[in-house]
Amino acid sequence: MTAGDYRWDAVEVLQYKEQGKTSFRDVTRQTLFRRPDMRGELRYFEIAAAGHSTLERHAHAHAVMVLRGAGKALVGEDVFSVKNFDLVTVPPLTWHQFRADPGSPLGFLCMVDAERDKPQLPDDRELERLRAIPTVAAFLAGTHS
Repeated sequence: MTAGDYRWDAVEVLQYKEQGKTSFRDVTRQTLFRRPDMRGELRYFEIAAAGHSTLERHAHAHAVMVLRGAGKALVGEDVFSVKNFDLVTVPPLTWHQFRADPGSPLGFLCMVDAERDKPQLPDDRELERLRAIPTVAAFLAGTHS
């Protein structure tokens, strides 16, 4: 890695996901380690200023460490401010989403199972339930402070 650029030698910078399948904005990913013998995968995600990841959940857990910038994380029904070196655990089957602050990218390492399930997206009923929580509604609307 070259200091300050959050790009690793010989690691391809990829789109976060296929466009049109889910709602996200300005996210890239890099797979740093994929070791089936260790049963894990370490990835670096970077969300551009004011961008966000997909609102989703999985059967597997996530372990996240913020390396760059600041933003907010939704984990279940709680919204947290996140900044450099914060740790976030996302339990299995827990709704989660990350949003970068308007003036700063948000870069983080994410450790997951090498073999994992496909993301689940919320249906209309689940979105309605989440939006009934004022802090979550503000977060999902992108008006978090």
